Amino acid sequence: MAFEKVTCGDCKGLCCRYVALPLENPEDREDFDDIRWYLCHENITVFVEDDEWYINIKNKCRHLNEKNNQCKIYDKRPKICRGYETEDCELAGEEYDYELHFTNDKQMEEYIRIKFDNNKNHHPAGEKKAKKSKAKAKKKKRAAKKT
Repeated sequence: MAFEKVTCGDCKGLCCRYVALPLENPEDREDFDDIRWYLCHENITVFVEDDEWYINIKNKCRHLNEKNNQCKIYDKRPKICRGYETEDCELAGEEYDYELHFTNDKQMEEYIRIKFDNNKNHHPAGEKKAKKSKAKAKKKKRAAKKT
């Protein structure tokens, strides 16, 4: 899809209404539960883009002009703002293509249930069974070596 021509005069300041920060990619149930905790808070979402996890904090920049959405410190704006390219601008109308997007803790709770409880290899009871099986196999191996 081609981007429409974006000019800063048409800006609605959408990129100035949130902060997205990278998270360590979760690996186990506890990591995912920590993310669920983030999602219990207002104005927080979590998304995955290019296999990387991010926390999105909806919080408007205090330098955004209420009347026209222009930056009140444009000439002194931070480096991250100066590096923002208009072809990536939210005003261009492109929807984000997140791999995953969680907007509340219930969604993460369901994701955890599906990811871990429906997969016997990651289910706590399944892990106990796997450990017992490994222990039995080691005992058999030791017994076989003795004979």
